[in-house]
Amino acid sequence: MKIIRIETFDTKYVGFVRITAEDGSIGWGQVSTYNSDITCQVLHRQVARWVLNRDTRDLDDLLDLVTEREHKFPGSYLRRAMAGFDTAIWDLRGRQAGKSVAELLGGTPGPIRAYASSMKRDITPADEADRMKRLRDLHGFDAFKVRAGAEVGRNRDEWPGRTEEVITTMHREMGDTATLLIDANSCYSPDRAIEIGRMLEQNGFSHFEEPCPYWELEQTKQVTDTLDIDVTGGEQDCDLTIWTRMIDMRAVDIVQPDILYLGGIARTLRVARMAQAAKLPVTPHCANLSLVTLFTMHLLRAIPNAGKYLEFSIEGADYYPWQEGLFTSDPYRIDDGQAIVTDAPGWGIEVSPDWLARAHYSVSSADQL
Repeated sequence: MKIIRIETFDTKYVGFVRITAEDGSIGWGQVSTYNSDITCQVLHRQVARWVLNRDTRDLDDLLDLVTEREHKFPGSYLRRAMAGFDTAIWDLRGRQAGKSVAELLGGTPGPIRAYASSMKRDITPADEADRMKRLRDLHGFDAFKVRAGAEVGRNRDEWPGRTEEVITTMHREMGDTATLLIDANSCYSPDRAIEIGRMLEQNGFSHFEEPCPYWELEQTKQVTDTLDIDVTGGEQDCDLTIWTRMIDMRAVDIVQPDILYLGGIARTLRVARMAQAAKLPVTPHCANLSLVTLFTMHLLRAIPNAGKYLEFSIEGADYYPWQEGLFTSDPYRIDDGQAIVTDAPGWGIEVSPDWLARAHYSVSSADQL
């Protein structure tokens, strides 16, 4: 099967991709959020010419070809652009086969446990616990993630004492039956991360995410080797050689690839297989309600080493106004703490025509090569 057209519809925050095959069938995907307008330019300029009018049956090999041809551009933007093509291929395959992507990957439709993931640091610990309790009562969440420190904060807190207060407040207010997670977003030196980690262990937390600068694998490994709590990471990493090193040295206890940062489903499956061989679970990063969370839902219903839960952002229009009105129907309903992967073909969604009409449009086609 060959792709003859790649179309993008983008804003600064979101970029959808529609591909058309030589038989006229179509598939929808998405480049990564944030600077998506730039990423779509990269897709047309640096990805399209290597994938148009080529056989897509061996998707891994085709994506490797893009990497090789664009070897002078090994960074994040190229992977974010590749992800738009990859995720559209999986949707096209699902539509052609009449199966969900989860089924194409060897899994099944069905429920998946979700954890309520906060993106906020400018919220008091008391207010954070209050909204988590409301979400627990309304949607049945039983796992909750909050934020520690300041983002890439060089050991600083968002304000003095906030981290210690949020740790003790969440433990006290959510009760012993709640699963508690926390994300430091590359804030700490190893010594400070270990100090915070000991406090987390004493307060019933089970997941300590990205405690040290993510590019300093040795620092993260020092924390992992010292603490009993699960240390997790990997969301920012888009280079498969880094993933090989991270897993081989067991820098983390749980790996957290982001499907759209890494370059799509096919490349994420490679990381999942590496992790499986090392007996490590996969709990991907998916921190907004664009398509990245839906992609992750399908993946987690299929891989044998899926982690305990799906990350599910609890932030709405006040925090992410750009994620409103993206789809014709809402794929993100939580009941009894569970998200649902349906049996609809492909990703099982349609992008809103109104949203598409307002977006910037670009096209690359085989006849332009």
